[in-house]
This record gives sequence, structure tokens and C-alpha cells, in this order.
Amino acid sequence: MMQDVQFKKDEGSKCLFYIMDGEEQLGEMEVSISNTEIIVYHTEVDPKAEGKGLAKRLLETMVGYTRKNALQVVPLCPYVLAQFKRHPQEYEDVWKSITR
Repeated sequence: MMQDVQFKKDEGSKCLFYIMDGEEQLGEMEVSISNTEIIVYHTEVDPKAEGKGLAKRLLETMVGYTRKNALQVVPLCPYVLAQFKRHPQEYEDVWKSITR
């Protein structure tokens, strides 16, 4: 049974949003978090789990975290940047303007 997106903070600013299916990790989003922003580096979904909306769930969880903590997103990840460009009105409140 697939779990909700989880969040793990390592030493320093490196963090991970991830989705598990039992013992197996199916997707992850690598980020770093500072006092003012969250930089998204990479989003990856296991090939066998593609097409199930996992990347979108990771994105929505990250954006929710960003809003809750009054941060701005710097989308270095191609997937996140593509979603922000495709739906600018949905993400304009969290999209750090210098990245556009």
C-alpha cells in the first residue's frame, strides 16, 4: 500500500520529500531549505511507478510545505520548472521571481 509523501531533513539544509510503497521508495524530490527559500534540485519516480501521479503528489506536498513556512521556490528541477511555467497562476505566490 502506497503511503503519503514523507519529509526527511538531513544534516544542514538538504531535505527530501519521498513516497514509499512498503519498504520500497517509489519517488523523491531533492531540495534544500534556507530561512527564505526552498531550492528544488531533482524529482525522480521509479520507472515502474510512472504515470500514477507521484511526481505531482511530490510537487503538491513541497508547495504546501513552502506556503506553510512562508518560503519561495527556486525551481532548478526541470519537472518543477515545467509545471510552474504550465500553471503560473497556481504557483505565482511561491515562485521566486528571479527564476522566471
